[in-house]
Amino acid sequence: MPSARRLYSARDRLYDGFIHLLRYPQGLQRFFEQADFLRFHLKVLDAGCGTGATTLALHAALNARHLLPAHFAAFDLTPRMLSRFWAALAQHPVPNLEIVAADVLALDKLPADWHDFDLIVSAAMLEYLPKARLAEALAGLRQRLAPDGTFVLFISRQSIWMDWLIRRWWNANLYTRAELEAALEQAGFTTRRFTRFPGLYGYLNWWGHVVIACR
Repeated sequence: MPSARRLYSARDRLYDGFIHLLRYPQGLQRFFEQADFLRFHLKVLDAGCGTGATTLALHAALNARHLLPAHFAAFDLTPRMLSRFWAALAQHPVPNLEIVAADVLALDKLPADWHDFDLIVSAAMLEYLPKARLAEALAGLRQRLAPDGTFVLFISRQSIWMDWLIRRWWNANLYTRAELEAALEQAGFTTRRFTRFPGLYGYLNWWGHVVIACR
């Protein structure tokens, strides 16, 4: 499978246009606006933040629900994607945000105080790992959660449609519910709940699974 860093270094603009065409950021915001795990003073990690869609959507949802302030941390493997994230922040500032370049399979390289997160979100990133290493990555993220923290996973779904769009075009893996259940259990997550994008954004459920998990 081609390197995700090479892929997204070459397709950073295409990716941004693709997700905005599908109104994916708006779908994320609506999901978070209805979530039952948001509260004041959240300490949040966006694992595989890309161009910032998830952080920006979550910040907007917290603002809409009058649940700010919050502290945000975000990392991604690809500097080109992070550059686009920084550019987006010029128009949509997110106070109390730290961003670094890092690999989800080398979380020991993150800043020393990046632990005990109330909320960790990973959206459209973990499907770029070899399937054999998914549970390892999930376990590493779980270790960064606070004891009562929440992990939210958005990841590409196995289907005939996504086989063409995601696996062939974006060179990413696809997952069945059973595969995710097994990987999350192996990673040590004790509670796992599959949910969906809500309302007008329900078409995004054709793309991916949404999983809420706790330590």
